[in-house]
Amino acid sequence: MTVVASERIPTADPDMALGKEPPLLLGSTRTSPRPVEARTGARPLMSTTDHDHVIPLADAPGERTTWGRPKAIVYLWGVVELSLVTNPWQISSRLRVAALRLFGAEIADGVVFRPRTRVRFPWKLHVGANSWIGEGVWFHNQDHIHVGHDVVLSQETFLTTGSHAHRRDMALVTRPIWIEDGAWVTSRCMILGGARVGRSALVQPMSLVNSHIPAGAIAGGNPAELRGSRFGDEIA
Repeated sequence: MTVVASERIPTADPDMALGKEPPLLLGSTRTSPRPVEARTGARPLMSTTDHDHVIPLADAPGERTTWGRPKAIVYLWGVVELSLVTNPWQISSRLRVAALRLFGAEIADGVVFRPRTRVRFPWKLHVGANSWIGEGVWFHNQDHIHVGHDVVLSQETFLTTGSHAHRRDMALVTRPIWIEDGAWVTSRCMILGGARVGRSALVQPMSLVNSHIPAGAIAGGNPAELRGSRFGDEIA
């Protein structure tokens, strides 16, 4: 006698909770499975109308509106950046800073710029005195990025001021970034447009910052949340 496994399964069954078919009993057969949505009552993740709507990128407003300099200057900067800023064989921080200043960056005295750094538009970069910019830091600054004095941006941190109007026409949307005096953004963090890292705050490795980190706070995670106080005092 052939036994057909019942489709009526207690909700406490772990396989059911994961949307899986229940295991077959020895010697049993299975009828054609129904869709997961029919068995669990869940709605499909996306309707056909959702994924049929495609924004034509050819019609999206161009990013050149954020360049802030003539095309020739932007292209020339690309050559200088590759040769003197991003180049891992170019080890002189002074030469790197000089190249950035030549193209309009506001960089105070005592700033250390390590190799493999990238700066989209130097004329939109502002760095205070005695700050350290670690190897591989990327300033994707279609809007202004303001870095205070005595700030540390550690290796591979990515700061991007741009996003897109994803519900409308994918037009470029930019907001500035502020890293206040004494802050430390540790390795491989991502700082998004509109974010502000407060005075002497510390951002833990591989965190995403998309809002305001209070002064003196330790923050981490994706998105970054408060984890404590850097100096043990009360967070403002």
